[in-house]
Formats: sequence, C-alpha cells, structure tokens
Amino acid sequence: MILILFIIIPFLGGLLAWYGGRRQPAVSRLISLVALGGDLALVLATGLPSLFGTEAGRTVWLLDFTHPWIPYLGIGFHLALDGLSFLLVLLALFLGILAVLGSGREVEKRAGFFHLNLLWTITGIIGVFLALDLMLFYFFWELMLLPMYFLIALWGHEHRAAASLKFFIFTQLGSLAMLLAILGLYFAHGATTGLYTFDYLELLGTALSPTVSFWLMLGFFLAFAVKLPAIPFHTWLADAHTEAPTAGSVILAGLLLKTGAYGLLRFLLPLFPEAVASFAGTGMVLGVAGILYGALLAFAQRDLKRLIAYTSISHMGFVLLGVFAGNEAALQGVVLQMICHGLSTGGLFIVAGALQERLETRDMEKMGGLWTTLPRLGGFALVLALASLGLPGLGNFLGEFLVLLGVFRVNAALAAGAALGLIAAAVYALWLVQRVFFGQAREPLPLADTTRRESLVLASLVAALLMLGFYPQPVLKTASPSLRLIEATRQPSPAGAPPIIAVLTKGGKGAGLP
Repeated sequence: MILILFIIIPFLGGLLAWYGGRRQPAVSRLISLVALGGDLALVLATGLPSLFGTEAGRTVWLLDFTHPWIPYLGIGFHLALDGLSFLLVLLALFLGILAVLGSGREVEKRAGFFHLNLLWTITGIIGVFLALDLMLFYFFWELMLLPMYFLIALWGHEHRAAASLKFFIFTQLGSLAMLLAILGLYFAHGATTGLYTFDYLELLGTALSPTVSFWLMLGFFLAFAVKLPAIPFHTWLADAHTEAPTAGSVILAGLLLKTGAYGLLRFLLPLFPEAVASFAGTGMVLGVAGILYGALLAFAQRDLKRLIAYTSISHMGFVLLGVFAGNEAALQGVVLQMICHGLSTGGLFIVAGALQERLETRDMEKMGGLWTTLPRLGGFALVLALASLGLPGLGNFLGEFLVLLGVFRVNAALAAGAALGLIAAAVYALWLVQRVFFGQAREPLPLADTTRRESLVLASLVAALLMLGFYPQPVLKTASPSLRLIEATRQPSPAGAPPIIAVLTKGGKGAGLP
C-alpha cells in the first residue's frame, strides 16, 4: 500500500496548495514543498533499506502491489518498484522541489492553481514510473498531459497558446498510437492464451507473429519517440520549452522527456524483443541523427531557452542510441544520461529563467558582459554548461561514455558518428557561456546576483552532478538488476523453453539476479 502513498501525497498536496494559494501565494509554495519533501523522504525510507540490505534473496522488484480494478476487462491496479523506477521517482521528486523553489515572479498570478498543476504533473510522472498494468500506465501517461498543457498555456510567455496546443496535439497523437498498440497486444494475448489482461508481467513473452509484433512495437515506439523526443517527432519541444515558465521547462526537460526513455526500457524492449532486434539498426540511426541534428540546430539559435531545448534533442539522442544497442554498458549509460541530463538541463533552464527575470529578454544578442555583474550566476551557468558538454568529473561524461562504449561493441561507425556530438556539445555549450557572460556588456544595468534561494537550488544540482561524476556506483548498482533483466530479453531462449523474461518475473516475484 505504500506505493499508493507515493502517488497520493503529491496529488493531495496539489489540492491543498490550490486551496492555500487562494489566501496567499507563499502558502501554496510552502504546501508544495512539504508534500514533495515528505514524499521524497518516504521513498528514501522505503527504498534504501531494500537496496542496501542483505543480498540474500533479493528480488528485482523491491515492492509490488496488485489490486483488482476492473477485473472483467482484465484491468488491475498494479504498481511495482524496482531499482530503475526507484531512481526515476527520486529524480521526479528532487526536481519537483527545485522547480517549486526556482519559480520566480512569473507564477505569482494564480499561484495556487499553478502549484496544483505542477504537483499533478509530478503525480502522473510517478505513476508512469510505477505502473505495471498497461491500462493504468496509459492512465498516468495521459494524466501528465493536461496539467502540463495548463502550465504552458496559462503561465507561459508571448506565444504560449500556440506552443501549448502544439505540445498537446503531438503528445495526444503519440498516445493514441500507444493505446491502439496496447489494445492489439491485449487481444493478441487473449487469443493465444485465453487470458485477457493488461498486466505487464502476464503479457511478457506473448506469442506474436513477426508482422503483428512489429506493428505493435511501432505503436509503442511512436508514443515514446514523441516524448523523448526523437527525430522527426521533435518539433514540438523547442516551442514548448521556450514558452513554458521556468518550472515548466525544468519538469519538461528533467522529467517528461525521461518518461519516453523509461517507456523504451520498461515496455518496448521486453514486450517485443524480436521486433526490436529487427528495428534496432533504424533506431540507432535515428539516435545518431538526433545527436547531430539537435547540435546543429542549437548553433542557429539566438533565444537562450530555445538553444537549451535543442541541446536536449541532441543529448536524448544518446539515450535512443543506447537503448537500441541493448547491452549492459549502453543501458547503464542510458540511465546515467537520463538522470544527469535532467539535472544539468534543468539547471540551465533555471539560469535562463533567472536571466529573463532580470533582463526581461531571452535574446543572447542583447546579453554579454554579465560575468562581473552576476558572478555567482555565471559560475553556476559555467559548471552546468560544462556538465552538458560532458566534462570528465561530472555525471554526463560517464553516461555518454558508457553509451558510446556499448554502441562501439555493436556498430563502430555509429559510435564514431555519435562521438561527433561530443565535439559539437563542447562548442555550443562554451559559446552559450561566452555570448551571455563574457564579451562587451550590451547595456550597463544594476542587476542583483543570485538570491539565497536560487543559489541553494543551483548548488544542489551542481553537487548532484559532481557526486554522480566521481561516485556513480550507487546508481549503477541500483539499476543493474533491472537492466540485466531488460538485457535478458535480447538473449534467445533454449528451444521449447519459455522466454527468460517471463521466467524471471512470473507472478511479479522477480528472481534474484547474479
């Protein structure tokens, strides 16, 4: 039942923040921080003893909760926590707290409703990371959409209406493709076994013809590729990031994009191993294309937030590349990249929001020479930009290095192409810092440097990136059993034996892994 609390706490916190914000905006922020902080403490207290306890008898699933929901349709309320989902739930709550703290004057209008939408978006994200019933997963997938639409449409910038509508249409079309694929898998499994169910663990190993498997896989892939986003489904991202308020950009870059990557890992690879194997070459090419094309588009931008948005496309290309490489090194790199990208890019959007609040512009042509006026903000921006370009000692470097190592074992040419993205990242990240903070000042303005609240938020992100850069082992160890289970789907089972993934997870009691 404790898994339900992980979801209920931010949901109820959003309602309380809405009510409290009707009296005073600061009250809604305080309630949001208490709800997210309490949930974070609960997740840590629940997950850490299981992760760092005794090794004997440990299972892949740390917690598992199943309750009938609509049994005559085979829909259950099935939630489960493993090392992978544990890390991502922690990331969701940590970035949620920093998004609340990092939001500035732009959310003073209707602050209660703003925090309601922010917390309900995080509720949907946590549900996505925990749901093991495909219909429940789809419910939480859709729950993320509407509050994020309101965050952009109501608190965004000058072109917020068009950006929020574009975001809604793209994600809805992707969701429709996934819903059709879920229903197709449901009926295919029922026709084969006589059991009509949406339970993930029952659907693993479903016997499908190559054609049916490919088309169902494609439906899931479209939904996850739109969220990631992958080329050519990326066009909504830059508009949404540019027009969203600072907190909305942090949640978009740090968390919503990660739901697409999580879907690829949790659902696409295990449910359709043969179809994924046939599609892997195309998927890896799309990953390399995203890395290079996103970097190229970043060079062409004058808008600071738009530049950061295109860097996200480039960095998430490494995630797509690693997912389809499919070996343990690449998958470990994918998890590290997901976490570190969320921290570094979320931090850059907070820096961009702080600059826009002070200068009332995002145009880098109107910036320059700000280092002497804003030394603390410039220092944080420099470290976050160095993390984004993959400087050794910061977590992003290890994530991208592991992905490239895993890809090199599969296809050296694609690994070489992706490595060009590291060179491009060094150029556009340093170019960003130089254009904004160095050079000749465009206009001498009396600007205030970071407040204590802003310094706390940015210092927390820098500390997390340094920790992951120098000591990533806890993250890798936590995710390892889940990733080995995912990798096992790519191993052919002996003739006449059930798929290894079904053996290891039958009934949700995942077997201990070496």
